[in-house]
Amino acid sequence: MPDLKIGVVGPCSAGKSTLIGALAGHDIRAHHIAQEHSKVPDMWKRLDQPDVLIYLDVSYPVSMQRRPLNMSSDEFAEQVNRLRHAREHANLYIHTDELSPQGVFERVQGYLEARQGEK
Repeated sequence: MPDLKIGVVGPCSAGKSTLIGALAGHDIRAHHIAQEHSKVPDMWKRLDQPDVLIYLDVSYPVSMQRRPLNMSSDEFAEQVNRLRHAREHANLYIHTDELSPQGVFERVQGYLEARQGEK
């Protein structure tokens, strides 16, 4: 898995940085692609061309509980809209509202292990 190029996208407070840190702790390189701030629908692909694209999702209320930001629900909805292309092309989609950081990591780890087993 160290040779895989893993990109992580999602709206603010979905858990991207936490997941990337957890993966790094297991010698798995992943990085955040700041697609949520771009008006270019496929910016994730233009910037990085990852082998694996992971989309972490979160609802607006949970996002604000995790990290209160000066962002309205309309602004959050715009972020989600900007991420639509990435979400549609993600290899793995995880809605994080009900998951602990460990639960998110375990789902990603399971996906990556299964993917490696397919090769």
